[in-house]
Amino acid sequence: MQGPLPLRELGRPGLAGSVATGGTRLPRRAALAGLLLAPCAAPRLARAQSPWPDRPVRIVVPFTPGGSTDIIARALAAELQEALGQAFVVENRGGAGGTIGTELVAHAPPDGYTLLMGHIGTLAVNPSLYRNLSYDTVGSFAPITLAAIVPNVMVVNPRKNDVRGIADLVALARRRPGGLTYGSGGNGSAAHIAMAAFTLATGTRMEHVPYRGTGPMMNDLIGGTIDLTFTGGPPVLPPVRAGLLRALAVSSARRLAGAPDIPTVAEQGYPGFEANQWYGLVAPAATPRPVIDRLNAECTRILRGEKLRPRLEGEGAEAAPGTPEAFRDFIQAERSRWAEVVRLAEMRPD
Repeated sequence: MQGPLPLRELGRPGLAGSVATGGTRLPRRAALAGLLLAPCAAPRLARAQSPWPDRPVRIVVPFTPGGSTDIIARALAAELQEALGQAFVVENRGGAGGTIGTELVAHAPPDGYTLLMGHIGTLAVNPSLYRNLSYDTVGSFAPITLAAIVPNVMVVNPRKNDVRGIADLVALARRRPGGLTYGSGGNGSAAHIAMAAFTLATGTRMEHVPYRGTGPMMNDLIGGTIDLTFTGGPPVLPPVRAGLLRALAVSSARRLAGAPDIPTVAEQGYPGFEANQWYGLVAPAATPRPVIDRLNAECTRILRGEKLRPRLEGEGAEAAPGTPEAFRDFIQAERSRWAEVVRLAEMRPD
């Protein structure tokens, strides 16, 4: 059988004329060219029209497993997987205060298959802390939705000291300037920024011990290596309920629905104090708006639903979905707010 004609033969004399196609007579040259190109064009057309998602989606968590970012991302991923019929895989890419994983997503293809579970540190604090980022936390991302607000819970190791409230802690810190150690998931992490705000508000000085993630920090806190932390409810409330840690205060304006016995910092002598964590989903800039809108709609439904919302509240988190535009404005406002804390506390990256 004769193979396909070489392209150079298409203009050879003798191949001129026309070919009948569906009642219409096309020039033979155009008809043959169409036949040659059709097998290539069809797959491209099919790919362009493929519905999203037609393959697994990854949600990058820019920290090690075990922290609030990881816990919330995994809970949301499980619900998105069920709703959209594709795997949503959480991938932990920790390091450098969350900048490594955040950079990965900023430079990923904007096709809806790589997302970032960002939070106060990675999206609002790091621009002031790290001077040479290869991305902009507003311009390099397409916001999807604010997912949850997580008040920080200040906890101490009860075997190391008998501190039972903010007044006790402040008095002890003033007697021993720099003698108390507090842990965080790394420089610029939510726990670090919350404690920096607290020490500025109370005029105290404590020693910061940064870890490579909240999980390792919690292990050392329970083990007695450090004195306290001021981090999100999900990783600390279970050991508080188990008697391994003692809760002193929450950072929100009101007490937690899931832990109403823990007083706020504000009601213990520091009115107006508030320093909450927050988490939200973003995609690389230029991700198609239909993908953003679908993710926003699904996340809003999931976060407001009766399945996930009570679970978040039980772990000290408050579901807070909104529009992509509202989330963008929120990120910008938080960047301005925490830039001043970074400056006054003289915070430095690792």
